[in-house]
Amino acid sequence: MIELPYDKSRSDDEQVVFVAEDLWVPLAVVNGNVHILPGVPRLFEKIIDSYKPRIMGRLADPEGKGAYRILISTPLAESEVAGALTALAQEVEPKGVKVGSYPRWGKSRNTVTLVGRDREYMDSLIDRVERDVKGKRISVEGEDDDAGSDKDT
Repeated sequence: MIELPYDKSRSDDEQVVFVAEDLWVPLAVVNGNVHILPGVPRLFEKIIDSYKPRIMGRLADPEGKGAYRILISTPLAESEVAGALTALAQEVEPKGVKVGSYPRWGKSRNTVTLVGRDREYMDSLIDRVERDVKGKRISVEGEDDDAGSDKDT
């Protein structure tokens, strides 16, 4: 059993979605963008399969540009990069770029991401972000992990 947030300003149909007639488990939607699914594999699969037609349109890329993601590895803790990344996020948000910071528990490096569609603009930010977080661009998270450098957990 779980208790989920409920927004009285939204209709029930927006927050509790029964995606199939033969499925007793609903898909819970919080704030319109967080979808909570059951952990039982068969129920999870059934909900995904049944819900897919409703979300495919939202996932479409009308301009055909696709999302572009830049990963930057940093040895700094999230708390050390928070100020610079918060300022950056406010600056780049009007251009459709999202900034994220992800701790990698037990690892010596964390990951900063930039996600958007304007490759040229985003590429122009790489040097600045690398400098601000004392990091370097990577292709795959963890590619620059040193063997044996994991922090004690």
